[in-house]
Amino acid sequence: MATCLRLRSCRAPRLPPALAGRGLRPGCPAQPRRSAGGPAGLSAALLRSESFVGGRWLPAAAAFPVHDPASGAQLGLVADCGVPETRAAVRAAYEAFCSWRGVSAKERSSLLRKWYDLMMQNKDDLAKIITAESGKPLKEAQGEVAYSALFLEWFSEEARRVYGDVIYTPAKEKRALVLKQPLGVAAVITPWNFPSAMITRKVGAALAAGCTVVVKPAEHTPFSALALAELADQAAIPPGVYNVIPCSRAKAKEVGEALCTDPLVSKISFTGSTATGKILLHHAAGSVKRVSMELGGHAPFIVFDSANVDQAVAGAMASKFRNSGQTCVCSNRFLVQRGIHDSFVKKFAEAIKTNLRVGNGFEERTTQGPLIDEKAVEKVEKHVNDAVSKGATVVTGGKRHQLGKNFFEPTLLSNVTRDMLCSHEETFGPLAPVIKFDTEEEAVAIANAADVGLAGSRRAGTACGRRVGGQRRPMPHAPARGGKTCRDMCLRSSLCLQSPGGSPAGTRHFTSLTG
Repeated sequence: MATCLRLRSCRAPRLPPALAGRGLRPGCPAQPRRSAGGPAGLSAALLRSESFVGGRWLPAAAAFPVHDPASGAQLGLVADCGVPETRAAVRAAYEAFCSWRGVSAKERSSLLRKWYDLMMQNKDDLAKIITAESGKPLKEAQGEVAYSALFLEWFSEEARRVYGDVIYTPAKEKRALVLKQPLGVAAVITPWNFPSAMITRKVGAALAAGCTVVVKPAEHTPFSALALAELADQAAIPPGVYNVIPCSRAKAKEVGEALCTDPLVSKISFTGSTATGKILLHHAAGSVKRVSMELGGHAPFIVFDSANVDQAVAGAMASKFRNSGQTCVCSNRFLVQRGIHDSFVKKFAEAIKTNLRVGNGFEERTTQGPLIDEKAVEKVEKHVNDAVSKGATVVTGGKRHQLGKNFFEPTLLSNVTRDMLCSHEETFGPLAPVIKFDTEEEAVAIANAADVGLAGSRRAGTACGRRVGGQRRPMPHAPARGGKTCRDMCLRSSLCLQSPGGSPAGTRHFTSLTG
């Protein structure tokens, strides 16, 4: 239940003149500066380069470059916000909260719906921006835009249904009245692998509940967040309700700390690595802020002897190679029972060679784009080399792709053992290690050997479980450490998801009106 316990007056310092626009009359919106010399094919109307604070496009003292991971070409220079700009954005959001919290649910619903409509009208341009800055294939980017927009549609409808409750108490003459109220300013820190969807997933819920937000997008993919700001402005989302402060990797630590320690921020929502999540939790603890996090995963994909091999391989392809393996719920370990192991590995290798094509995300036939940067490639390479040195066999792939420094071949390893890095570290790349097991108990032990989970899949015949709502039920006696869920991994269409918690995989209430 979301409750507002802040009793202080809604009065915060106004934006300093230096940040409130230069040479502008009071009340006169700044003219947004587009990213000069933007890449051909990207919408100049949506390609913004400045921070968006208090309904204005504002420069920063410095700028940082954003590159296309496929070609290495510079897409543009973006405002490199620091602590002063962060504090100003928080103040703008807090001032806006004082009026936004009083806007009727119907009006908030209408504004979110307008934002959704504009996203759908500009879906092709938004997808091109995603592909340009993240490298993912254009078809996947188009899918993300639709997925991203649906969060706004969903929460535009949920905004009208923020109900309270009346609870009976032990005393006959008393009733407990529950009122749900917005918390205040929410700081939203998002990753690069879903640069649009991870924003709307968080922001849609916050705005529907009556909160305002400050978004810090990943340094690799700020253009998607700024494009959403442009559309939010067109949708007449009031100034200060949605703010974006891009920053470089060099300033990310200080900006994150500023967001977590600012007394005007009531909530932190973060998706990213477990290591970064721990740092943010430490900073937020000082003021006991509410925190929601979706952190690292190490998803197992378990295949039993009773499974249909072709269906298992199809599920493995879908769960492993989406966005070149760069999603938190991608399967990282393939646990295959001995009786079906050789057949599975053979067909999995054939599917990889036949169905996957590495290339630039804008090329129509591409299914596997580049990794986000060379550091990501080095991690995949490290995991492959470590496994091979300890006895693993490269069935297909196994090395950098000739297309460029950020490309790696889709790789399948067999004879993988539990002492290899890829067995207990998240790879976040196109690497599929196969571990052979004999019994169900052994598979459960291997799957739960990691201290994170976040997701999981299994394939088995009806003898090992039955389907419920189109999904297989988890093994009844198998512990689910780290919030693992037994399901088929695919593009998520359910929009009322909550992140599993209770482990370094994340905390609860990740996407919810009550979170």
